[in-house]
Amino acid sequence: MLTDIEIAQKAEMKKIREIAADMGLTEDEVESYGTYMGKFSDDYLKKIENRPFGKLILVTAINPTPAGEGKTTVTIGLGDALRRAGKKTMIALREPSLGPCFGVKGGAAGGGYSQVVPMEKLNLHFTGDFHAITSANNLLAAALDNHLQQGNTLGIDPKRVVLKRCLDMNDRALRNIVIGMGKRMDGVVREDHFIITVATEVMAILCLAEDINDLSERLSRIIVAYTYQGKPVTAADLKVVGAMTVLLKDAIRPNLIQTLEHTPAIVHGGPFANIAHGCNSVRATKTALRSADYVVTEAGFGADLGAEKFLDIKCRMAGLRPDAAVLVATVRALKYNGGIPKDQLSDENLEALEKGICNLGKHIENLKKYGLPLVVTLNRFVSDTDAEIEYVRNYCAERGVKLTVSEVWAKGGEGGAELAEEVLRLLEEEKSDYHPIYDTALPLEEKIRVIATEIYGAKDVEYTVEARKALADLTALGFGEMPVCMAKTQYSLSDDPKLLGRPEGFTVSIREVYVSAGAGFVVAIAGSIMTMPGLPKVPAAERIGIDENGVTVGLF
Repeated sequence: MLTDIEIAQKAEMKKIREIAADMGLTEDEVESYGTYMGKFSDDYLKKIENRPFGKLILVTAINPTPAGEGKTTVTIGLGDALRRAGKKTMIALREPSLGPCFGVKGGAAGGGYSQVVPMEKLNLHFTGDFHAITSANNLLAAALDNHLQQGNTLGIDPKRVVLKRCLDMNDRALRNIVIGMGKRMDGVVREDHFIITVATEVMAILCLAEDINDLSERLSRIIVAYTYQGKPVTAADLKVVGAMTVLLKDAIRPNLIQTLEHTPAIVHGGPFANIAHGCNSVRATKTALRSADYVVTEAGFGADLGAEKFLDIKCRMAGLRPDAAVLVATVRALKYNGGIPKDQLSDENLEALEKGICNLGKHIENLKKYGLPLVVTLNRFVSDTDAEIEYVRNYCAERGVKLTVSEVWAKGGEGGAELAEEVLRLLEEEKSDYHPIYDTALPLEEKIRVIATEIYGAKDVEYTVEARKALADLTALGFGEMPVCMAKTQYSLSDDPKLLGRPEGFTVSIREVYVSAGAGFVVAIAGSIMTMPGLPKVPAAERIGIDENGVTVGLF
């Protein structure tokens, strides 16, 4: 059996200008980054500004498990299936981060015969967007420390610097560091921190900005520190917003690649969903919606994180109205939620399935709260039995939702025909009544409570003393009506990764709250979630290399 990377390497790709031409673009409307990747030109983005939107389909999933769910694989396969059905379709995805690629997760370009390509370039440096974001963030950090060194006329309190440096790699040793050591001219000694690039506010801003002017304005509002008197100090105060914008002027333009079946795919931006808001860029989604009749997009991790933030933050800010949702699950993941160890998931076990399927049930309930027409799809594995699939089918039917079986990993778009048919039926027969789960006029504490109780199923929310003070301070500073971006573990509906299935009676613990003023949301960190991940004992990097023929191996 071929690995994902071997399948991708054997693919016959079209040149990116051919993909663009199939979409109706001229040669000048896409800038090539090599033969098979490109960026939309500013002229094209301006030309389509007033075009009506196509239909927007969100693909989300149950909570991720080591058993695998295949959300991106289903997203790509559904796009290919809709195109096979004669529909003008595009896919909109996030860019992979190098950290997980060399850490635990591996690549993030789909799998099997449902992938976007070129897979290697996408998973590595791609078009350089993440490097530009890293550079812009670290330029701001350098300007801040230079200001402290050069006299600190703004009166910044070195103990209240909130901007963190970043790196697009998992490196736990950089979470907490001391900088400025050495001679007097080597800087002011202070504690500092690193976060992964996909957790930065610059990443969130790039993904929420409507255009280059909006990007610049948002960057200017980034709070980097507070003065001794408690006054916010922004990027605008440090006078480097123009330089940051220059670094990001190409990165803000969406990237165009293709699936194995040559369906156009926009892959742009990549905030983590367990830390940040977990969606590809607003510009990417709107470009796709103005360029196709049907757009399939995804939101990171489970529906309690990615979908919640897609629906409560991204769609609200960007004025998007999703038309339908696809909820991805696997029999294996549901059995894992029922307490079965990974090495026994291939065995039929209806008792474990019955115990763990409550996780799927909670996500069905949640998506219905947003008013979205919904279909559940099982990403099928060879070990799935007819009895297990029938059990899931009946469970979904009892909740008024149809189950489809997806075989896109093995069959590409052909394996997504049943799912595509049901999605088209939903779009034809059921009207979306999308609405966010909370009103932004609610106090911050109440918005957090709504997410915790309504979406996670928590009994209550508790706060550290520092978190409560931050809520009061942010409200006093005028940030109280912003939406909330919850940072918590992806592995559980709760903030405890060990609580699988559908936990009840738990309390969500908020240990830290801060504002991303440029992005436009307040971040609440629950539990022990890390903004700079670490590597596992045996990282994926150990199996990645180049063979004697110069071919990359082990990437996924």
